[in-house]
Amino acid sequence: MVIKKSVGVLAIGALVPPLLLGACGSSTTTTSASQAPPTAPESQASTPTSTPSTTTSSVNVTEKDFDADNFPGAPKVDNRWYPLTPGTQYIFEGEANRGKGTRPHQVVFTVTDLVKMINGVPTIVLWDRDINEGELQEAELAFQSQDNDGNVWLLGEYPEEYEDGKFKGAEDTWIAGLEGAKPGVLMRADPRPGTSSYLQGLAPEIEFQDRAKVSKSGLRTCVPVQCYDDVLLIDEWNPLEPEDGHQLKYFANGVGNVRVGAVDDPEAEKLVLAKIIHLDETELAKARSEALKLERHAFEVSAKLYGRTPPATQSQ
Repeated sequence: MVIKKSVGVLAIGALVPPLLLGACGSSTTTTSASQAPPTAPESQASTPTSTPSTTTSSVNVTEKDFDADNFPGAPKVDNRWYPLTPGTQYIFEGEANRGKGTRPHQVVFTVTDLVKMINGVPTIVLWDRDINEGELQEAELAFQSQDNDGNVWLLGEYPEEYEDGKFKGAEDTWIAGLEGAKPGVLMRADPRPGTSSYLQGLAPEIEFQDRAKVSKSGLRTCVPVQCYDDVLLIDEWNPLEPEDGHQLKYFANGVGNVRVGAVDDPEAEKLVLAKIIHLDETELAKARSEALKLERHAFEVSAKLYGRTPPATQSQ
């Protein structure tokens, strides 16, 4: 899942199914805050688990290694650090300063069952909502896919911004293969500390050039959902905007992004995974409908860019 200062994502990111600890309502299953030790430390070192051996090239894969022919015909993301299972919803809670002081902040990240072709690659459509102090600030569609080697890629984003409940624009839209934009790596198949940094995407028209580097592994962190060991820490930044500082993202094995921190970031966004929900068929259909509604608007307001992409369709 992709979670950024300007959009919800968790890089939310998601999505192998996440840990299932409880049930709520009809067929919707939920992992909630009530199951977490409230006084556990934010993060500390723990004994890392063994990592499968891989070639040097797979350990150090970068944006330069993108190959549209190296993806399956139907998208499936089961990277252990970044699994994306359609029908899974992640709710992050925390705080951020969006210009009016520190306020409560929430990101709702939903893995839909929609597929969209981007730059010759079938991608999973992710629907994010970024809510600041109870008000929707951004809604986004993100397009992600995993190659045959297990690396997860980001191939584009359509983020709508709102102000006082009204649509403000979608100026940060980018689609790989159009207007000089290129895909980037969201998660390597075998991420390891001490390896090179990599681009998470490149869009010259909007000066999007986020980079990431694996910082640490074998950490322990506790969030409202539960405590996790063998956690991976990834440092993210945009070299074109050094004043924005860095985002620190914590990834749990089999779950994905569970915590977001900040260093020298004026927005000081801090988020923790508060709930994991497994949507039933009715709820998934509603999420699909909302994502398609957002896409219809994208075709209208971004006709010259988004309008050049094929419509998203429900996966079979």
